[in-house]
Amino acid sequence: DIEAMALGLEEVTDPEYLSYRIGQVQWLGEQLAAAGARVLQPVGGHAVCIDAGALYPQITPEGFPGQRLSVEVYREGAVRTVEIGSLMFGGVDAETGKPYTPPHEFVRLAVPRRVYTVSHLGHVAKSFEAIYRKRESASPMVIEYQVPHLRHFTVRLSEAASNAMAGVSE
Repeated sequence: DIEAMALGLEEVTDPEYLSYRIGQVQWLGEQLAAAGARVLQPVGGHAVCIDAGALYPQITPEGFPGQRLSVEVYREGAVRTVEIGSLMFGGVDAETGKPYTPPHEFVRLAVPRRVYTVSHLGHVAKSFEAIYRKRESASPMVIEYQVPHLRHFTVRLSEAASNAMAGVSE
């Protein structure tokens, strides 16, 4: 294990490897943007973040657009992502009982080192293309169960039956 860690530390300081690695993630970001995603810029060296709020303007933060996109990416392409938005950073104020949400609704697609080929990343982009085509029919998510702290780890969500539900802007 220590030998593998030492090799990894040596590798990530190699300028040629770093150029390849950053280029790989940049390429994914470009493909997703070409497919219609609003991609957070600059794209990092390890992940691409998509603005789910821009993809689903009909879903308010209370309807969890980032979580909606995470669900769709998994359904469409069996790709795991993480929501960084109103589910992770929102909640209910203990004093007022009113919900609060963060200013952004992102979904992060991490690209682990030495795991994915260009073909794999192309699959992610093609999956997003399919999601983009049906974006207008996406419905909000509704919390069925949550704990008071770090709810995004144990929350249970369901899909709203229609756009007449809470979490959809008119």
